[in-house]
Amino acid sequence: MGAKSFIVRGLGNAESFCSCSHGAGRVMSRTEAKRRVSLDEHKRAVAGVECRVDEAVIDETPSAYKPIDKVMAAQSDLVEVLHTLKQVVCVKG
Repeated sequence: MGAKSFIVRGLGNAESFCSCSHGAGRVMSRTEAKRRVSLDEHKRAVAGVECRVDEAVIDETPSAYKPIDKVMAAQSDLVEVLHTLKQVVCVKG
């Protein structure tokens, strides 16, 4: 909800079937995020992004996911980052 997005060019790595990660991946289950992350923490995490900030979306809070910069660094042999986009809006059910 508050992370960056990237436009990338694939490098054609055959060992990865010419594919790459399409997201950061979770470090917390949805249940764990709802239990561990307070509404105030969630509000701070998404500050500057137009989005819902209620208890029903805490399972999507940024801290429930792996740090995107580390994920991108780990796949530097798979993609070339062309553009980095700053999230300004996020629509969740």
